[in-house]
Amino acid sequence: MTGRNTILAMAPVGMALLAGSILPFQAASNAMVGRLLGHPLWGALTSLAVSVMVVVPALWAMRAPTPAVAQAAAGPWWLWIGGVLGAIYVASAAAVTPKLGAGGFLVCVVAGQIVVSVLVDHFGLMGLGARPVNWSRLAGVALILGGVFLVVQGGQVKEPAGAGSAAAQR
Repeated sequence: MTGRNTILAMAPVGMALLAGSILPFQAASNAMVGRLLGHPLWGALTSLAVSVMVVVPALWAMRAPTPAVAQAAAGPWWLWIGGVLGAIYVASAAAVTPKLGAGGFLVCVVAGQIVVSVLVDHFGLMGLGARPVNWSRLAGVALILGGVFLVVQGGQVKEPAGAGSAAAQR
């Protein structure tokens, strides 16, 4: 593999790292919007509405083709749960991040992803090939769950900057 091919092959890894690095900011901002608007679901709705306002112009600017709705409608039933699951994630972030902090929330999110991903792999769900659970994978899951305990239990809550202001107290 040439140097250029190596860089191109690493681009998805970089994008995934970037996506992961912004999640603490997303969770914290959704939580604050939810607090200021009076309920975590308002924070979730605001986040999702802003997402639509970003994605629609991006589709237009990139001249994305018209969606193949009939083709998608012929797909498996679970094809359509992404939006529901995304809304649950965003609402959970808005509701739980103030209680656990960004680190606590996201370590739990990652642990949940890994545990369920191992089960999805084991049973070969959603069109994936089966990858049976073995002792190595179980040990990895146990280490991740240990990390959840350490991150969630290991920190002390400190007043956020500006905690004395009326907006921060809501």
